[in-house]
Amino acid sequence: MPGLNKISYLDIITKSWGNVVVVIFLAMLPLLHGCTSDKSYQPHPELTGHSESGKASYYAMKFQFRKTASGERFNNYAMTAAHKTLAFGTKVLVTSINTGKSVTVTINDRGPFVQGRIIDLTRAAFSEIEDIDRGIAEVKIEVLN
Repeated sequence: MPGLNKISYLDIITKSWGNVVVVIFLAMLPLLHGCTSDKSYQPHPELTGHSESGKASYYAMKFQFRKTASGERFNNYAMTAAHKTLAFGTKVLVTSINTGKSVTVTINDRGPFVQGRIIDLTRAAFSEIEDIDRGIAEVKIEVLN
């Protein structure tokens, strides 16, 4: 029929749910960004097996979605960590001296900048090796690649 507009289901969904979909997509964007691989990382075979012992802490929730030193958005639910000197993308095995539990993390930030601490873990990584209420754990870290 001339002059009569056809409305598709997509038009209806877009008009009624469009803003909700956009908000959900924008909220998930930082999480999706963390899924990309860092093509600039070059492994340092001479560091494989390098180990250190000291204290580990974890990030506060206020850092969620902020940019890390590597440019990635921080995700407290990922298995990542901050180290003062190791290259971004380096895989590190972190073992709690207290519990004997270990977790593998990827370095994507710089820090910690507190004397005596050697690594800052995400909450998720820290909770794999130690009770989160402790806040700080004695650990040994070993470079895997």
